[in-house]
Amino acid sequence: MKKSIGKIIATYRKQKHMSQTELSEQLAQYGIHLTQKSISAWETENSEPSATTFMYVCMILGIPDVIEAFFDENPANPIAELNDEGKEKVLSYIDMLIHPVSYRKEHTVVPFAPTQKQQLTLRLFDTRVSAGTGNLLDTGFSTTMEVEEDEARNADFAVTITGDSMEPEYHDRDIVLVHQQETLESGEVGIFELNGNAYIKKFRNDRSGTSLISLNSKYSPIPVDLENDSFHIFGRVCGVLPQADR
Repeated sequence: MKKSIGKIIATYRKQKHMSQTELSEQLAQYGIHLTQKSISAWETENSEPSATTFMYVCMILGIPDVIEAFFDENPANPIAELNDEGKEKVLSYIDMLIHPVSYRKEHTVVPFAPTQKQQLTLRLFDTRVSAGTGNLLDTGFSTTMEVEEDEARNADFAVTITGDSMEPEYHDRDIVLVHQQETLESGEVGIFELNGNAYIKKFRNDRSGTSLISLNSKYSPIPVDLENDSFHIFGRVCGVLPQADR
C-alpha cells in the first residue's frame, strides 16, 4: 500500500529528530527557500514538493530507497526483501569489502588546473511573460541559451519580459532566470499563470487575500481568487539578464 509523500517526509524527519524549521534551513543550502509552513503543508497533505525538491529532501533525511518508502517494497532492490537483521549482515559485508585496501576502488588524482567558468544550458521560452497586461506562457515552444554557472543561480528556465510594470528592477525585454517551484513565500517575485495569462509579479498572500503586485506604482494589484480562478505558480525569479548585457 503506497504512502503519501507527506507522511514519508514526516516519518524520516522525526527519525532524525529534525524540526520542520531545521529541514527548511537545510534545503536553503541547496538554493531551495521554503518556510516551516510549506513543509507543514506537505506533511498535512495540503500540498506536495516538486520532484527536484523531494530529491533534496530524500538526501537530507537519508531516505535510502524512495520506491520502497512509497510502495512499502521495491522488487528491483534485493536488499529490500530482507528484514532488519538481514540488512545489517549485508551492510557488514559491504563494509568488510570497502575497508581493506585490496577491495577499495582506486581514486585517480587529477592534476590541478585553472578552472574555467562552466556554462549551463537553460530553456528560454519563446512567448514572453507580461510585466503589463499579461501574455500566455506557452510551455510547448522554447529555445536554449547558455548562461554562466555562477550567474544562473539554480535557475531551471528563462523567460523574456515585456512591459514596464516591474520597473525599476525589471525592464522591458530583460530575460529573467527562474527556479522552478510550485509554491512561493509572500513577497517573492515569481512567474505566474492566472486565467490563461502569464505574469512576472511579486506574490502577496496574507490576511488581506492573495494578489499579484507590480513594482511600478502606476499599476494596480491583480487579485487572485484561489477557489475560482485558474492559478498556477511556475517558479521563483532568481536572476535577471538585462538587455544591455546580451
